[in-house]
Amino acid sequence: MRSQLEATGRTAAAETGPPPSGDRQLVDATERVPTRRRLLLRAVIVLTLVFGLNYVAWRWLFSLNWEAWWIAVPLVAAETYSLVDVTLFAIAAWRSLDRPDIPPEPEAGLSVDVFITTYNEEPELVLATVRAALAISYPHRTWVLDDGARPHLRQAAERLGAGYICRGAEWEGKPRHAKAGNLNNALQQTQGEFFLVLDADQMPHPDILDRILGHFRDPKVAFVQSPQWFGNVPNDDPLGSQAPLFYGPIMQGKDGWNAAFFCGSNAVMRREALMRLGVAGYVADTERRVRRAFAVGQRVMRRARRHPAARDERMAVLLARVQEAFAEGRRALAQGGSIAEATYRVQRQADAAVRALVAEDLAAVAADLAQLRAELGPHEELREDPDAFEAAVDYLAARDLSPLAALESVRALLEAANVDRAHEAQPIMPLSTISVTEDMSTSMRLHATGWTSVYHQGTIQVMLRENPLTMRGLRPAQGLMYFGTMWSYLSGFAAVVYFAGPLVYLLVGVLPVHALSTDFFARFIPFMALNQTLFLIAANGVPTWRGQQYSLALFPTWIRACTTAAANVWFGRPLGFAVTPKTRQAGSRPLRLLWAQAIAALLLAVAVLLGLVRWFLGLGEGIGTLVNVAWAFYDLLLLSVLVGAANYRGFDRRDEPSTSTRPRTAFLRPRARRAECARRAE
Repeated sequence: MRSQLEATGRTAAAETGPPPSGDRQLVDATERVPTRRRLLLRAVIVLTLVFGLNYVAWRWLFSLNWEAWWIAVPLVAAETYSLVDVTLFAIAAWRSLDRPDIPPEPEAGLSVDVFITTYNEEPELVLATVRAALAISYPHRTWVLDDGARPHLRQAAERLGAGYICRGAEWEGKPRHAKAGNLNNALQQTQGEFFLVLDADQMPHPDILDRILGHFRDPKVAFVQSPQWFGNVPNDDPLGSQAPLFYGPIMQGKDGWNAAFFCGSNAVMRREALMRLGVAGYVADTERRVRRAFAVGQRVMRRARRHPAARDERMAVLLARVQEAFAEGRRALAQGGSIAEATYRVQRQADAAVRALVAEDLAAVAADLAQLRAELGPHEELREDPDAFEAAVDYLAARDLSPLAALESVRALLEAANVDRAHEAQPIMPLSTISVTEDMSTSMRLHATGWTSVYHQGTIQVMLRENPLTMRGLRPAQGLMYFGTMWSYLSGFAAVVYFAGPLVYLLVGVLPVHALSTDFFARFIPFMALNQTLFLIAANGVPTWRGQQYSLALFPTWIRACTTAAANVWFGRPLGFAVTPKTRQAGSRPLRLLWAQAIAALLLAVAVLLGLVRWFLGLGEGIGTLVNVAWAFYDLLLLSVLVGAANYRGFDRRDEPSTSTRPRTAFLRPRARRAECARRAE
């Protein structure tokens, strides 16, 4: 079984990318932005970056008030962050794609699964999504993936004609990997060539598959992401649910660089692409563990040969033979040899050495093993827990053991590093499980192995584990597109500085620049004006102001996302996965969730009043007061978006958009939810 599984892994690892396109004529679904608007957009991009670089360079070199460095340096650092943010957006917009409304016709006879992921949502809500999924016109099979394992939901889904999948006994005591694990479990129990991922409250339009599957005529396309479009939110959308900035110019720009990523739902994926990715990941992880076990085993044998008990000539020969076996195993792997074969040879040498010597020193072995188990636990636990495996590696690498105890311990370590991956519920994990934002990590890996994606009109943790700027296989532009999304999470720290700037001047009269001179305004005003113009042209009529408001107003969410991700990656602190509520929670107190923003707004309002009083009393400069009062009002305007969100009491059907105005590939949700960006940061 091992050799057969490994042979499959080796083949997939060598051919993990997409198949060649072949000779058949493919329908070109890509249409660039109209020439005139593209030229105007690029001209504004160049001007924005030139004026932005000029402004920020001047700020660093000539305008810093070093007497107030504690606010001057953070402010110019925040402005530099914003310039990088604008630059990344501009790079994306440079090749923005505007795909035609009518996609290629799908091939007939494709096998498709529709996955509805659920955990603890109300059954009525899930079943409403099931009915909508069953009504999809293209032939398919609908499945409910219930991580809550609810028998009553199984019965209701099966009565409607849907399949039902939950976790089996193999997942007990193993990492569950949240939604990624739910989908990986379903992929092992279904056979569709393609699958559509829906959340429990997403109701697809009947022709969604007819509108999306045609993109897969190109065999290089791994997945097609479509926007979330809410048909049941008011026109002013107080929760920012539509996320037109993200699902508009941002994703269109990423699409132009073949870097549109999987957003976790409302996407159709090619099973072959994910399975190849899963097998390649399986091989890479197993090879990493075996390589490390070989390296540590070699060092342990070297130390064991210096032990007083190894002075016996027979024992010294056996230890040298095992040490050489480890070296041969490392050389075999370096030359692309079989993992299973290399591991088997080393294990055979270790077994032979133990069998030859155990009769001579059984008591010593028992004593050493008892001590080892007391410090590490039974060897069997190493095979089930990857953290225990790593702890054992570190322990053995640093400890001097008696020769026999070293042989027995290394043999157990090799068992823990075998190709069965007993620490996981299933050896093949098609979707990435390194973070709670499995969607971005998965799509980044797909792009790195040569697959493409289509945008059809949950992260910082990913960046800390897999930096897109250094990932092999990603083109530089693709790396920048992924980095741009991860970079945006740092906006929370910049927002705090932007709130602090006017507060410091209006309350205590400290200006972070030398003076608000003509040089300052001549550089700052053109940059800001061009920045907003860039957004307007790139959006092409799509409203993006609400997205800009939330990017600043949700600063506590962004900060918490960064700090918890860093704590998880650097210090091993658990990073919980919270299922987003699909309905308004009874007894919820929105104001309790907005205390940080409320304090910031209160401080800004008080600062404006006190700043005007100080100016009236002659304690502040007129121009400085005017600029900082305007700055504070702008911050308050951005924060004001949360007033409507806190007072929102639910959807009123009188505000529902007409069906004729809805995109035909839209997803309609029974309940309005928070903005997609906020969901991904929770």
